Amino acid sequence: MSQDAGETGRTYEPAATHAFPDERVNRVLEYLDADDEIQAYLEAQNVNPVTRKGYNDHGPTHISIVRNRALCLYDLLKDADVAFNGARDQGLSEADEAVIVALAATLHDIGHVVHRDGHALYSIPLAADVLDRVLADLPFYDVAESVRIKGEVLHAILGHDTDQRPLTTEAGVVRVSDALDMEEGRSRMPYEHGSRGINTVSSQAIERVNLRAGDDSPVLVEIEMTNAAGVYQVDNLLKAKLQDSGIEPFVRIVALNVGDGADHIVERIEL
Repeated sequence: MSQDAGETGRTYEPAATHAFPDERVNRVLEYLDADDEIQAYLEAQNVNPVTRKGYNDHGPTHISIVRNRALCLYDLLKDADVAFNGARDQGLSEADEAVIVALAATLHDIGHVVHRDGHALYSIPLAADVLDRVLADLPFYDVAESVRIKGEVLHAILGHDTDQRPLTTEAGVVRVSDALDMEEGRSRMPYEHGSRGINTVSSQAIERVNLRAGDDSPVLVEIEMTNAAGVYQVDNLLKAKLQDSGIEPFVRIVALNVGDGADHIVERIEL
């Protein structure tokens, strides 16, 4: 499966088009998108990083993109028979792998409502409260299964922080997907309000990200950048997320400078 960023870098196909072992995760996605409390959190969590700190987008669009890319990454790894151990270790169904990925990708940045700094830690108690309600409403799980799903989702949320090491493939997928939202559209709001930090400027240089099956790896991430500033997104942020994610052997990353100008200090980098 491939996925590209479109003209703006901020528009994506619905996650429901993904091919999962059953329809369980699609029903979960429908629930999440219709839930007023979750949608309010996704809006509110953008205030500290963007409005107050001039940082990149961490609101509903970021979450939509990260979740979509996480499910694309899940698809590609499953197609290549890469083992997922989060649900399996807990005695859960294979169908719950995608549920864990979707829930964690949706709630991973909720801690931003408290503070940008240390937000992964703040996300844990807030997401735990939301998950108690969500899992109780879903018709798939008894109490014991809900506890196990919740634990795996919280593990994946914590593991998206580079200071933590994911212990499951599901968590590794969420961690890497968080860094795959890097196109110029992500930095448009802070850039237009005058922020010129390295995260904002480097995001402006990323034109397109595409995920597909590689010829010699389960996943090929192709990144097009318009100038060398995009190297920061790839070599610092994405590389840091990929390192110790547990899925490093399965992901190949190639970034190309496709700019028309003379700024070709970097033509191509590969991880």
